Amino acid sequence: MKMKKHFSLLLVLIATLFSCTDDENSDKYADFLVAKPLKISLSEFENSGDIIAPKPIEESGKIYAYNNYIFINDKYKGVHVIDNKNPESPIKIAFIKIAGNVDISVKDNYLYADSLGDLLVFNIANKDNIKLVNRLKNVLKENIIWPLADIYEWDNATTEDEVLVGWQVVTERRLKEEVQLMFEDVAVNNATGDRSVGQGGSLARFKIVEDYLYAVDNHNINVFNIKNLENPVDLEDVYAGFDIETIFNRDNHLFLGSKSGMYIYDITNPETPTFVSEFQHGTACDPVVVDGDYAYVTLRGGNTCGATESGLYIVDISTIADPVLAKQYPLDGPYGLGIKGNTLFICDGESGLKVYDKTDVNNLKEINHFKDIVTFDVIPREDNLLMVGDNTLYQYKYLENNISLLSSLNLD
Repeated sequence: MKMKKHFSLLLVLIATLFSCTDDENSDKYADFLVAKPLKISLSEFENSGDIIAPKPIEESGKIYAYNNYIFINDKYKGVHVIDNKNPESPIKIAFIKIAGNVDISVKDNYLYADSLGDLLVFNIANKDNIKLVNRLKNVLKENIIWPLADIYEWDNATTEDEVLVGWQVVTERRLKEEVQLMFEDVAVNNATGDRSVGQGGSLARFKIVEDYLYAVDNHNINVFNIKNLENPVDLEDVYAGFDIETIFNRDNHLFLGSKSGMYIYDITNPETPTFVSEFQHGTACDPVVVDGDYAYVTLRGGNTCGATESGLYIVDISTIADPVLAKQYPLDGPYGLGIKGNTLFICDGESGLKVYDKTDVNNLKEINHFKDIVTFDVIPREDNLLMVGDNTLYQYKYLENNISLLSSLNLD
C-alpha cells in the first residue's frame, strides 16, 4: 500500500507542476490507457444474493442457458433471469443481485456464481422463489479481471467502506514525462522486493464437468467437488499461468484461453487437472471452442487486449500434445464464438454476427453476416441460437444452410 500511495502522490505532484504551463496538444503529451477502479460498498458486497423484480440492464455480459431459461450477466451487478419457454417472446422474470459477478454455471437446479472471491450457491428449482443456500468465502482468490493498461489509478482503489470489483479503461492524455517517471519509480521499488448441466458461451470462466466445477481466475484453475450440489468442497487450486480468461471442455480435456495463448489440461483425474500442452500467440483477448480435430480461437487485439491483430486462429489439435496453427483469418474485433455442426458463429463486436461454413477449415465460406448489431457472446443450442450484445438478447432459428432472426428482447 505504501508503494501505491507513493505513486499517487508522485502523479499529483507532477501533474500540479506541469498542468498550468503545458498545452495538452503539444508533443509533451500522448494518449495513454488509464485503468480506473470500479468499486461497490462493503455492505452491498456482504449482502449479495437478494432476488428482486426484473430491472433494466446496465451492461450486458455473458449469457448462459439452462433448460427453458436464459441467464444474462449484468457486469459486476448480478444475473437477469429470463423465461424462454416461448423463444418468440422471452420474458424477464427476476434479477439476482450478486456484487462483482461475471460468471455462473448450473447443474440440477443449483446455480453457482462468483461474487469477487466468494462462490455463491442458489437453489433455482422454483424460479419464482430462488434461494441463496450457501456461500463459500475467499475461494476465488485471483478473480478480479485485470485489463492491460499503461496506468492504474491505485489511489483509493480500496477503502474500509468499499470493495474493488474491477477496472474501467479509458484513454487520457498525460504528460510523457509524468508516465515515464512513474515507470521508473515502479522499477526501483520492484528491484527491492447433459441436460442437468446448463450451457455457457465461449467467454465462460466457469465449467461444470460431471461432479466438478472448474472456475478459472487470472492465474489458477479453482476446483470444486459438487457431488453434494448444495455444499461444494473447495479442492486444491492448480496454477495455470497468467491472464487466464476463458475455459472450455471437451471429453477429458480443459482448454483455457489466455491473453498469451491456449493451454490444454487433462482431467482424467478430475480433482487434479494436469498440463498437457499449449499454443502460444501474441498478446490478445482469447476465447476458444473445440470441435473435432480443431480448436477455434478468436483473438481481439488493440485497446486493452494487446498488440496482436484481430482474427480467427484455427489450431490443429489432432495431436493433443502438439497443437499447431492450421489457418488464420482476419476479423475486426471478435468476442465470443460457437459451433453447431459445420456452422461457425462469430461475434465480431461492432461488425456484427458472422456465420461461416467450416466444412473445409482451410477455406471458410461466409454464409451470412448480420451487420447492424453489436455482438458479444453466443450459444448455439439444439433448437435455436442465442446471442447477446449491446444490452439485447437475440434468438435465431436454424434454417437448412443459414439462420434467421426469431426474436429480440431489449434488456434496458
